[in-house]
Amino acid sequence: MADPFQDVDSAGPEFIKLFADSMDERQSDPKMEEIVASYLAALSLSEHSTVIEVGAGAGAVTRRIAAHSSASKVIGFEPSKGFVAEAKDRGKGYPNLEFLVADGASLPLDSGSIDAVVMHTVLTHVENPKELIVEAFRVLKPGGTLIVCDADFSKATFSAFPNDPLDICAKEFVREFVTDPFIVAKMRSLISDVGFSVARFGVESRVVNNPEQMLPWVDVTCQQMYERGDIGKELADALVAEHHRRAQNGSLYGYQAFATAIARKPG
Repeated sequence: MADPFQDVDSAGPEFIKLFADSMDERQSDPKMEEIVASYLAALSLSEHSTVIEVGAGAGAVTRRIAAHSSASKVIGFEPSKGFVAEAKDRGKGYPNLEFLVADGASLPLDSGSIDAVVMHTVLTHVENPKELIVEAFRVLKPGGTLIVCDADFSKATFSAFPNDPLDICAKEFVREFVTDPFIVAKMRSLISDVGFSVARFGVESRVVNNPEQMLPWVDVTCQQMYERGDIGKELADALVAEHHRRAQNGSLYGYQAFATAIARKPG
């Protein structure tokens, strides 16, 4: 199965709503708020600045950018019409924010017109991430900032003990919903090869123990494995029930690593 985030609209409205809610829930996590606040603090912006997010999804991070940069113009570009509709609805109340349908490899912007480009959990879902980096280089002003934040999905796990059956859901999610789980290992060279100077790179751990954040990984993957005939209904239901049991007794555990690179265009 191809990563559905490559063509969100084909996945249908239920998928769009589910993951729009999931992205909002993930971003409300204190660790994710800390990660985003840290990279936004690296931006030097004014009332004349323009910041864009490429692959904005339903706008969970774009709204944070707009709030942080309230004097600047903020645009979220997203190829999915469904996500853009969700983003516009959820982004009401931010006068400096707009969302537009556009592919990150072909932005409707003049060269050298943008002060900062943010790509948050995008490159893991595209087949040719270099195209997005090249386009970011084109639209940025000399001295402009590129921020790339993504998950190292190769390290994602739900294991609380050896051979934890719930970890099947984490592995299945990465297999079915991620294009390149190893993008973080390539991140610095992808950025620098295009001509950027990487000023900062770091990786932070994120523990997931909130059932609202983990349930979509478990629920959706179990349903898919059942529909394919990989597992029976009893096992699918049992894995979801195990998620609920751990959520109730406080033993729910998931782990992700998030990397952030901050780079500058020479000039």
